[in-house]
Amino acid sequence: VQLQASGGGLVQAGGSLRLSCAASGRTSVDVMGWFRQAPGKEREFVAAIRRSGGSTFYTDSVKGRFTISGDMAKNTVWLQMNSLKPEDTAVYYCAGSWIGTMRDPNGVRYWGKGTQVTVSS
Repeated sequence: VQLQASGGGLVQAGGSLRLSCAASGRTSVDVMGWFRQAPGKEREFVAAIRRSGGSTFYTDSVKGRFTISGDMAKNTVWLQMNSLKPEDTAVYYCAGSWIGTMRDPNGVRYWGKGTQVTVSS
């Protein structure tokens, strides 16, 4: 399974970006989602969507600003990021996980290459 992420870039605070992640191959995981890693910090969970049923999950710091959605027939998920803040600056990684470990980077089954998101103040 390969995960291909795209959509990062540079944006001013308050702006928006949309990340995309397309999975190829046979995906056997429960959820697809996003982690991020800022310089000098650990990789952290951002959001996930359950492949069956579409339930969504977010870390508290992005609730109300980020929206994850997906088309599981196409194995594609999107992360719409609004009201971006400088503290959202990080490399964002697409991930495939199981529901029980979806918030734990050590529990990720598949990783995509990161895409840089930079929010200027």
